[in-house]
Amino acid sequence: MKIAIANDVAMAAEALRRVVASTAEHQVLWIARTGAEAVRMAAESRPDLILMDLNMPELDGVEATRQIMEQSPCAILVVTGRPQDNVNQVFRALGAGALDVTATPVLQGQPGGDAELLAKIRTMDKLIRHSGGSQAMLPRTAANGAAPLADVEKVTSLLAIGASTGGPVAVSKLLAGWKAPRGCAIVVVQHIDQHFADNFARWLGEQLEMPVRAAEEGDELVAGTVLIAKSNDHLTLDQNLRLRYDIHPKDYAYRPSVDVFFHCVAQHWKGEVVGVLLTGMGRDGAEGLLAMRKAGHTTIAQDQASSAVYGMPRAAAELDAAQMILPLAKIGPVLRSTLGGRSQ
Repeated sequence: MKIAIANDVAMAAEALRRVVASTAEHQVLWIARTGAEAVRMAAESRPDLILMDLNMPELDGVEATRQIMEQSPCAILVVTGRPQDNVNQVFRALGAGALDVTATPVLQGQPGGDAELLAKIRTMDKLIRHSGGSQAMLPRTAANGAAPLADVEKVTSLLAIGASTGGPVAVSKLLAGWKAPRGCAIVVVQHIDQHFADNFARWLGEQLEMPVRAAEEGDELVAGTVLIAKSNDHLTLDQNLRLRYDIHPKDYAYRPSVDVFFHCVAQHWKGEVVGVLLTGMGRDGAEGLLAMRKAGHTTIAQDQASSAVYGMPRAAAELDAAQMILPLAKIGPVLRSTLGGRSQ
């Protein structure tokens, strides 16, 4: 895989170059010292993957990501020092089209950083290959577990959302200014590293009128609350309607998998449900959305024009998995008319 590096800190750039060069599977295509240079070099020599820092001169990593995804779309992994201290910037970059985020090895201050980055790069490689290369990124049942809570509102309807590239901002816009109706639970499966899932839940909670938290093993669905998949294992819904995490399928590139959760919903959920598949690279979620449609549930996919990357929704459209293909701005009103709830 041809990998580019965008980082203005010489020590960090060298650490990344060393990690990439440590395996014969990858090669460093170029190193950019500013965001503007990264945009130019991506146009001149498009890599398979860019390791993008957030804080750079001329253009920061967010704007560089946005321009690259518009002009020379390719996979982008945000690699920056202490991403947990730059939550807003991280999610702006993810909203602009970056696939994931991890810490720069030289700045982590803990062993295993090189191995973690290599593992992340291998995951990116799988995603790229499963998605058909950079052209696919063109823009436009056990009984144990947590005990049930007393006196909680019964869940009678479910909104299941799957998203990947560009998903954090899309989910935020979709749910902004809305309070779920009585009895409605919301579950979001977003492709994001488990180390950053809690930050995603906190960030999303700041944008919405509803409580947001990461889903724990054995949780029950909670009316009026947004639950976020928090593990690199797959979020499932068992026959007792409890949320579980399962490592299988082990070799699936998309983690946590939207397909796995949607299939569980199609199999086990008997009440009212709406499945929504948002922007993302690859095909994850399309087959699961089709299973939900075949089970008689309402299914929606985001359209090409409003998607940061039209991969997952395109796959759903090709399978005829979505009853409706809509711009992001029109999905919310459909949810409100289908599930109810009040706008703020």
